[in-house]
Amino acid sequence: MADFVRLQEKEVKNHRFKAYLAKMSGGGHAPSRTNFADALTGAAGGLLCIFVLLCLTNYTGTPWLMASLGGSCVLVFVVWNAPLSQPRNIIGGHMISAFIGVAMYSLLGSSVISISLAVGLTIFFMALAGMIHPPAGANPIIIILGGYGWSYLIMPVFIGAVIIVIFGLLINNLRQTRKYPQFW
Repeated sequence: MADFVRLQEKEVKNHRFKAYLAKMSGGGHAPSRTNFADALTGAAGGLLCIFVLLCLTNYTGTPWLMASLGGSCVLVFVVWNAPLSQPRNIIGGHMISAFIGVAMYSLLGSSVISISLAVGLTIFFMALAGMIHPPAGANPIIIILGGYGWSYLIMPVFIGAVIIVIFGLLINNLRQTRKYPQFW
């Protein structure tokens, strides 16, 4: 009888494992490619935003640009109507993640623990606040590895995110088929 029970438990575990692996097979269809006009709008928007941020950096000698803002441009100008691309997600997500990054750096310095904890906390608090913005998930890594302080929250994080939103408003709404933002 004990052997029969063990055999059943083993079969149940085997079934669960196979079901778990089956989830990884996908099975859906990849979204279609974007059209030429949307691709061109995305390229122009990203080019202009990054160009302006780099010009401001060169002119002032202060960093107005960080890598994660490039990812924000992709979302704002290519998938402008997605919830993750809306102004509150862009600005809020960048601010939450940058605050956590600077706080972790201030408390724990640059370490495996501080970076890992900061990214985990960033995901948690962005999700909890309803301000999920995937590119902002990189901010704690950028901040901790760069050793940036509290002023980094204003420039480049806040001002950079606001500039992207402003360009998003101006460029996306030039197109008849777009309405940006979908919500604030």
